[in-house]
Amino acid sequence: MALSSCMSVLLCFIILLFVPSFYASDSDQEISRNRHASTLPKSDIDLVEFPLNLEYFEAEFFLWGALGYGLDVVDPSLTMGGPSPVGPKRAKLSPLIRDVIAQFAYQEIGHLRAIKSTVRGFPRPLLNLTAESFAKVMNSAFGRPLMPPFDPYANDINYMLASYVIPYVGLTGYVGANAKLRSPRARRLVAGLLGVESGQDAVLRTLLYERSLQKVKPYGVTVAEFTDRISVLRNKLGGEGLKDEGLIVKKDLGAEGMIKGNVLAGNKYSISYERTPEEILRIVYGGGSESRPGGFYPKGADGRIAKSHIK
Repeated sequence: MALSSCMSVLLCFIILLFVPSFYASDSDQEISRNRHASTLPKSDIDLVEFPLNLEYFEAEFFLWGALGYGLDVVDPSLTMGGPSPVGPKRAKLSPLIRDVIAQFAYQEIGHLRAIKSTVRGFPRPLLNLTAESFAKVMNSAFGRPLMPPFDPYANDINYMLASYVIPYVGLTGYVGANAKLRSPRARRLVAGLLGVESGQDAVLRTLLYERSLQKVKPYGVTVAEFTDRISVLRNKLGGEGLKDEGLIVKKDLGAEGMIKGNVLAGNKYSISYERTPEEILRIVYGGGSESRPGGFYPKGADGRIAKSHIK
């Protein structure tokens, strides 16, 4: 009888050794995340967490645009209890563009999971994704109110132009962060995120470049001029010189100073531009200051870096 009991205990112990990790409780997973984060330098944790602000934006904007719902439906746990975005809705998209944007949306969900598996993260910040919010950006880009007000959800062209506004900013942020990271684990994560974000930007720019000479109704302005105006505005708000280019540029600004087409933005060596978190905040807040929330982030971005600038 005693031998039988001993064998039962031994068998239970062996089974426990092979229980898959996905049976771990939420608290176990939280402990695991904290342990991983503790192995990163504090500066790396801050730089890896900061992009969550833009990843939340992209995930919500793409999910709503393609599917008509966001993280609260797809996976509420990813929001960490943060407030629902204001004003997003399903865009009027063609089957092709809807499919592309849906792919982007699910990729952004993966990005959120990847970052949060590395660092603790923070709740989704309040996001203003109303048509009016995008209209203000376009008005600023053109230096006058567009009439009727720009509606990002109205059609393919408008939605892709609205998508041009923010994701590229995140790309330049990843480029800037990578050089400052100290740990191989953080650098590998950011390089992987940068690869997909760069791909998304390339797809968007290619789709827009194909339509570069098409006039955006009812404004009578070409797609190329829209992208140029947006890029000029981001350079102005960022406050650190040329780090942004539209789809068609002066020949001397094109690759090797040989071509006007600019399907991918880059410096004179065709290397991606980089931005600091402060430059990014100046742009997404819409006012050129990292200490004055507004724009797409009415109550400000989250994380230690963003909060350190709020007065």
